[in-house]
Amino acid sequence: MNYPAGTAYIEGAFVPMSEAKISVLDWGFLHSDATYDVVHVWKGRFFRLDTHIERFLRSADRLRLTLPVSADKLAQILAECVSRSGFEDAYVEMVLTRGISPTFSRDPREAHNQLICFAIPFGWILRPEQREAGLAIVLSDIRRIPPDSVDPTVKNYHWLDFVMGLYDAYDRGAQSAVLTDVDGNLAEGPGFNIFTVREGRIATPDRGVLRGVTRQTAIELAAELGFPLEQRVVTAAETLAADEVFITSTAGGIMPVTRINGASVGAGRMGPVTRALVEIYWAKHAHGKWSTAVEDVLSGRPAG
Repeated sequence: MNYPAGTAYIEGAFVPMSEAKISVLDWGFLHSDATYDVVHVWKGRFFRLDTHIERFLRSADRLRLTLPVSADKLAQILAECVSRSGFEDAYVEMVLTRGISPTFSRDPREAHNQLICFAIPFGWILRPEQREAGLAIVLSDIRRIPPDSVDPTVKNYHWLDFVMGLYDAYDRGAQSAVLTDVDGNLAEGPGFNIFTVREGRIATPDRGVLRGVTRQTAIELAAELGFPLEQRVVTAAETLAADEVFITSTAGGIMPVTRINGASVGAGRMGPVTRALVEIYWAKHAHGKWSTAVEDVLSGRPAG
């Protein structure tokens, strides 16, 4: 089997991706009993590393998982994965699983939690050369797991609804899907949040979704640029009538959606609000307030 290039940290050691293995008895594998977070490195700099680690720690706490290292040590492990991989641009993941019970007990309290980290080449939902053409999505009838069942603000591997949504998209000739909630309103897509723009006003769903770091970045950048933005219920009907639609994800940043359910969004190309946000988003990657050099994290300087 072929594996992507990269470096992983597992059971206290750094290994090539091809050697990063977990037991079939790990609760993370058997029960999706794990949390994770993903931060990216662009041109040798982590983007909002502290924010990703803070969310990871909150998620672990909510799931009653125990991180075996400090936050500073975690940052250095992530940086070491990147450094050993030699990547200037990387997709960097931290995972905390429930781990293994020595007696295969069904009591989660008896499992030994396991930290896994890895760095692989940067992954894109929409590559830069595809940005002008934009993304084609569908509003799927597949319902997002209700937040009363699984808290979506805790990043998790409960992805079967997303996977079925992706197949729905592929069957309908699109690249991805946005799932709806039990009332038929917008929720989120596999690995991304969604925003609509109508007459210069931006809206994004506020319930049943992950509070994505890139989502929050877009909200902050919209305020900086003076675009009004609301976090609220977003209906399918208003999405189909939007002037612009864009998605946000660590895997590509802020990306335009130009077709929904086979029809053009607005003029069928990236709109002015989306373009302004895309430009400022990537400009922030060189700013010390928003990003931190991998070598600085390795040396123990604070993550930015």
